[in-house]
Amino acid sequence: MSGVQRVRTTNVADSEFWPVTRKSLTKPLRKTEKSLEEEVMALDEKNGLPSSAIVEPLTPQLHSVSIPSVLRRNLSLNASCSSDASSDSFNSRASTGRIYRTNSIAVRRRQLALKSKTSVLDGISEPLQDSLQVKKRCAWVTAHTDPRYATFHDEEWGLPEHDDKKLFELLVFSGALAELTWPAILSKRHIFREVFADFDPMIVAKFSDKKITAPGSTASSLLSELKLRAIIENACQISKVIVEFGSFDKYIWSFVNYKPVISRFRYPRQIPVRTAKADVISKDLVRRGFRSVGPTVIYSFMQVAGMTNDHLISCFRFQECVTAAEGKEADVTINGVDDKQTAELIEADICRAIDELSFTSE
Repeated sequence: MSGVQRVRTTNVADSEFWPVTRKSLTKPLRKTEKSLEEEVMALDEKNGLPSSAIVEPLTPQLHSVSIPSVLRRNLSLNASCSSDASSDSFNSRASTGRIYRTNSIAVRRRQLALKSKTSVLDGISEPLQDSLQVKKRCAWVTAHTDPRYATFHDEEWGLPEHDDKKLFELLVFSGALAELTWPAILSKRHIFREVFADFDPMIVAKFSDKKITAPGSTASSLLSELKLRAIIENACQISKVIVEFGSFDKYIWSFVNYKPVISRFRYPRQIPVRTAKADVISKDLVRRGFRSVGPTVIYSFMQVAGMTNDHLISCFRFQECVTAAEGKEADVTINGVDDKQTAELIEADICRAIDELSFTSE
């Protein structure tokens, strides 16, 4: 009986030990929270944060420590479970609240650092934001597109071209699309220019077919023999066109009345492979003796030479090419007015000279 009374008295004492332990531990925690709260207030005042932005301390609340005892085994299971569950839920809520506050104050400190940087570098932050803006291109130019082709799209494709050498180069590349892709052509562009004398039609017209198409030559590694012979023949015909019209530019742009065709397509599926205008140009070139200039090749040439603006309306290059075409049209108009005025002055001088001769003869 003495053993039973000893266990009961121990259990009573042990059960009384729990509330005492909690009260004794919570008091120093409140003191530490107040001291940490004062430190955080001082730190936030240095950073310039308002007093309302001050949050509770970052350190999690200490758990109540219980000393294991053999005599506690005789306690009821429900009482122990309820006490443990209540203590665990209390501690978990406390720890969760502290973690949330830790994240919030970390975010506030990052925002404060960013504000301080932008206030010092106000003149630099705006240009950086503009430079980071991604330009929207045509749908076939993606993030995985070859960089050379992306640059070609951004700088050359669709821009109105009026130089005879450049037009001859683009005509050759359009014909080469039957055997190569644009990225492959652009990667070998420097080789093309070396072999074909920077695409000067007067010089290429004098090339020998046998020399160009010889096995092991540099040109033979670029295109097939049929395409190489077509390039030389087309150079001869361009030379004749230059003699007849003054330039290949005047001849080829006359088919579109010296103005680009503005397509205003919204989707890639709307872009055709050939058009009626390309059929007309192709027939006239074939009549003059050009080779490898089918309607599909000619329409590709019209696209890349800017004779037709097939950039999607959502692409940033669409409006740029339109503006460039309008500027060129204005230059042509001004030059036309100057030529007209010059012709009128010459005619007036001739009439004056005729009048003077008739007066002296009388």
